[in-house]
Amino acid sequence: MKNILLAILSGLLLAVSWPTYGFPLFLFFGFIPLLLAEYNIRKNKYSKTQLLGLAYLTFFIWNSITTWWIYNSSGIGMAIAILVNSLLMAIVLLMYHIVAKRTTFMISTIFLACFWMGFEYFHLQWQISWPWLNLGNGFASFTSWIQWYEYTGTFGGSLWVWIVNIGVFKSVLLFLEHKDKKILYRSGIRNGLIILIPIIISILILKTYTEEGKDIDIVILQPNIDPYTEKYNTTDKRIGLLLDSLINTSITQKTDFIIAPETVFADNNKIHQFPNSIAKKVASNITNQYRNAHFLSGISLIDVFNDPNRIHKQTNIYKKGIYYDDYNSAFFVRPDGTSELYHKSKLVVGIENFPYQSVLKPILGDVMIDLGGTVAKKTTQEDREVFFTKDSIGVGTMICYESVYGEFATGYARNKADFLAIITNDAWWGNTQGHQQHLHYAKLRAIENRRSIARSANTGISAIIDQTGTIVSQLGYEKRGTLVGTLKTNDKLTFYTRTGNYIARISAFLSVFIFLFSVTKRKGKKHIP
Repeated sequence: MKNILLAILSGLLLAVSWPTYGFPLFLFFGFIPLLLAEYNIRKNKYSKTQLLGLAYLTFFIWNSITTWWIYNSSGIGMAIAILVNSLLMAIVLLMYHIVAKRTTFMISTIFLACFWMGFEYFHLQWQISWPWLNLGNGFASFTSWIQWYEYTGTFGGSLWVWIVNIGVFKSVLLFLEHKDKKILYRSGIRNGLIILIPIIISILILKTYTEEGKDIDIVILQPNIDPYTEKYNTTDKRIGLLLDSLINTSITQKTDFIIAPETVFADNNKIHQFPNSIAKKVASNITNQYRNAHFLSGISLIDVFNDPNRIHKQTNIYKKGIYYDDYNSAFFVRPDGTSELYHKSKLVVGIENFPYQSVLKPILGDVMIDLGGTVAKKTTQEDREVFFTKDSIGVGTMICYESVYGEFATGYARNKADFLAIITNDAWWGNTQGHQQHLHYAKLRAIENRRSIARSANTGISAIIDQTGTIVSQLGYEKRGTLVGTLKTNDKLTFYTRTGNYIARISAFLSVFIFLFSVTKRKGKKHIP
């Protein structure tokens, strides 16, 4: 019973630390009860199954409290996300348990921190990608603490969390062995400084950082179209009239960018007919009237064909002999009428892609295809497309879920994006923590790359975020309107932009090395720290 209570406590501590309602200080202590439960199991030689169950309980609580809102989009999607992610996290603790039984405290805890970050890194790469609860994201509401993410990315935050958790855990074990309160006093000072010093450094960076670059005047559109009852029953012509009415209330001859949300044009648009589409005409009419303005918007596109030589792994079959590629795209129209397309690359599992289809489809059938309002897997592109204005100002456009991926976003900056745009449709999750967490994760991308962000959401929250991750202005959830403002460009590359997730790659290598070392060495006597 004691171990069960410890597991529950860890789950609750992790949950109450999470954005946007939580306080991230609890992250520094969230794993300690679970680690104590693991130590009790190891010391009393209980089974690995008991440990796996306790760890699963912890992570099920954490996942459920923080991401239950997926249910509003898909009950099956929520179940898969919570059940599978909890299991993967529990397996990390099980692997630590195996290593801890064969090595010293120092080696095993280094393995734990490295293997966890390796797991987070892996979660960014594979087809069942769900990095929403990567530990470094937990500071998204407290960006004054993490301005140094421009050097480390979110994995710097994950490492920070584990250093403190392991340090406190070590002190608790020593106190339980020696019953000397001085151990706790010294631990409090030491670990308090480990928490405090990075925060002080961050605040100093924040106070001394100066945005340098060209001012860009933007108009962000928030049409507030219900995706369940309106969006796919509304013609592009009506959407065009709505956007035009919103634009006319806010645009001036100084406006540089008009930004509309993800898939706002969704009326069966054929990709080869895009130059003559209503979406392109709406954009061109605006840019013809306002010769400085560039139009950026989301659009659903489809490419139907009957040539079997064009089939690839993301192609859908309509019926025998007829195939189609389905795109979630962004389009960009300049004042001279030229245009470009970018196709979303990071897809939402189940909603936009069927992971490991050749293996899972014979087992699951089409259960994952019809989730969240779509009926087909999407086709992606590999490179991070940057749209350039007539004055060579580059905007990198992230579509919805793409903004959760730190290293992914650096590709836009390396491709000479001077600022970032996020176009999204957060209405699927309802008025929950889902859309709020998604907004706050965007602040991390601003810090990592020192790029201002213009965020257009169909249904809240649209926002302008500066290069320090501060929300300068925003338009609230379920509000129809425009957000007008100015942001600064930046063409400098941060250390993180140049190097990406180097902390995670090093951690993954170390965890593999330590695991192989631990399972091949002969067991020896281990010592409590």
